[in-house]
Amino acid sequence: MKVINNPNQNPVAQAERDKRVAEPGFGKYYTDNMVIAQWNEATGWSDATLQAYGPLSLDPATMVFHYGQEIFEGMKAYTQPDGGISLFRPEANAKRFAKSAARIALPEMPVDFFVQTVEELVKQDKEWVPKKSGESLYLRPFMIATEVGLGVRPSNQATYVLIATPAAAYFDASKAVTVWISTEYVRAALGGTGEAKCGGNYAASLLAQKQAAKEGCDQVAYIDAVERKWVEEMGGMNLYFIKGSGKAAKIMTPKLTGTLLPGITRDSILTLANDLGYKTEETMISIDDWRDGVKSGEITEIFACGTAAVVSAVGAAKSIHGTWQTGDGKPGVITNEIRTALLGIQHGTVADKHGWNKRVI
Repeated sequence: MKVINNPNQNPVAQAERDKRVAEPGFGKYYTDNMVIAQWNEATGWSDATLQAYGPLSLDPATMVFHYGQEIFEGMKAYTQPDGGISLFRPEANAKRFAKSAARIALPEMPVDFFVQTVEELVKQDKEWVPKKSGESLYLRPFMIATEVGLGVRPSNQATYVLIATPAAAYFDASKAVTVWISTEYVRAALGGTGEAKCGGNYAASLLAQKQAAKEGCDQVAYIDAVERKWVEEMGGMNLYFIKGSGKAAKIMTPKLTGTLLPGITRDSILTLANDLGYKTEETMISIDDWRDGVKSGEITEIFACGTAAVVSAVGAAKSIHGTWQTGDGKPGVITNEIRTALLGIQHGTVADKHGWNKRVI
């Protein structure tokens, strides 16, 4: 399997492209090209085609519209100090994409083929990669069920698509977000799709996110579906809690129980925090632990992490049980240290001793 190059013959004019890249926002503009590959049960994967970005044409009875058989990934390409471009841990995204596909009864895409499609799009649309620290080219691979029919069963056809958008910082790193702890809605239950990166999980989170906004909060955090007390994750990010200060601090994150998305940024931070000299722990953290730890001062910092947001401090939490603030409500020293170190690795200004960056150009 290979990627056939048939790039856009009418790309965005340079001046307009440079203007968009200079002030990219998030998901506001899209690059000149995309990659598409087809799969069917009889013949497997086709070659992929790199072609002009544009609409997809689908029959109204296409299965994805009716049964939500869909998965996606989020990943980034970063400008390096010498002007080159690197991807951050693309093989990890490829493996998670395959795992999500298996859970949703979609075909697993070979890791090498997935990474090749990403590399080819980045090479072709390299001028769309922002150069400022904290900014990147955000890549969105996704797969949808494309068999036409209304029978409830796994689709025998699928389409893989890769698009890209220049991206500024998702949140202002100088400010902490406020989260609403949802006690009414849950994100996932054991045996469900919580570990998969599928659209249904995010659709199910939107009502709680709407509720959070109504309460004056930026994001929503979820507790478990059974005991309704264990902190899991936010709508699209994993959570970290810091106890203590200085190098004696312990950095903790809710452990993976089968209902949380195994975040690649989450995994990277566990390793990075150890590199920086901190103790780390994957453990169960209850909503009472959160509230009491913040009030007593034992929990000194909290942050969320994900591909889009990288690292974002959590300043205050609200729920039906009240409001509590972490420290002074601003990003903490350790949170900022981890964010700076991670961005440094991604942008090539800090040594990448784990081989996370994959050079494309």
